[in-house]
Amino acid sequence: MPKVLFFGTGSLGACYAWVLAKAVGEKNITAICRSNFDQASRSGFTIHSKLWGDNLNFRPQVARSVDDAVKQLSTSPGQGIFDFVVVAAKALPTNPPITELIAPAITAEKTAIVLMQNGIGIEDEYAARFPSNPLLSTVAYFPATQISPAVVQHKEVELLHVGTYPATPAPAAHKEAAQVFVDLIGKGGATATLHDDIQRERWIKLLVNGSWNPVCALTRLRDREFIDANSGLDLGSDSGDGKDHGKGEGVRLIRDVMLEISSIAQAYGYSDVNAEMVDFQIGRAVIRDLPGVQPSMLADAFEGKRLEADAIVGNAVRLARKKGVAVPMLRIIYLLTNGLSESYSRKKSSI
Repeated sequence: MPKVLFFGTGSLGACYAWVLAKAVGEKNITAICRSNFDQASRSGFTIHSKLWGDNLNFRPQVARSVDDAVKQLSTSPGQGIFDFVVVAAKALPTNPPITELIAPAITAEKTAIVLMQNGIGIEDEYAARFPSNPLLSTVAYFPATQISPAVVQHKEVELLHVGTYPATPAPAAHKEAAQVFVDLIGKGGATATLHDDIQRERWIKLLVNGSWNPVCALTRLRDREFIDANSGLDLGSDSGDGKDHGKGEGVRLIRDVMLEISSIAQAYGYSDVNAEMVDFQIGRAVIRDLPGVQPSMLADAFEGKRLEADAIVGNAVRLARKKGVAVPMLRIIYLLTNGLSESYSRKKSSI
């Protein structure tokens, strides 16, 4: 059976570790845990899912570090190597970087690295560090929250998009690793789709993540609350042009930011990430009941944690500049979000 290491077992990582445990067995899953180590090692992980049921408990192998996980593997029956290393930690800069932290678990040409992280332009550092290994990039639609250490609450949505990086040329062995991973997700009872080019799916999700995540974090409002807070403002714009979906200036702002993101995607060849897709995404938000959705960046802001400013916003601005695409609103949002994130780091360092 394939052996899988999870680097990052908060909400998303814990749930997909449970899925893969159903496919390959708990003993073949190793979870790297930090704040939830004590609970996970003592009682395992518990998932409450509207889709799969409550009190879903499983007990994978647990380690505090990748080095410890490799030592555990070397002394386990059958030994072997990690076939997949799933990076489900937030896409934040670390010292040393995640690429170095996972390196002890990577066997050249054999271990497939799976990125379960938000954002755009996050794959290059992994491709450069592990050039001979299959690199799988994923886009997850999986609303889940770790409500206490090693206890996760999951709503009813679950879908994982998977593809190799780079898309082309990708060696046959890398494509095969992607297919095996998708098949394992399916065997575990979840849904995964294999794509020839995963970047299109990343840009589509970035329309939402690159707009709602930072705006909600900066305002401390959920998406529907932000819409409602700004619905009555009169800034002299043409409220009858339909661009605000009848919901006012808040929606108009979000739409303008999404259109900047779509213009970058189109500059990179994804012509269908367009105004029509933007309006579809806006339409999903405006019909939600109050208070609406709490994006992950808003949850991090409430807890004073560092924000994924670079992965979700900053990288998009950098990619825009490479193509000469003007994104003035996205640039402002990035600078403000990065400043907010930095303020949390400075507060912690002064304590």
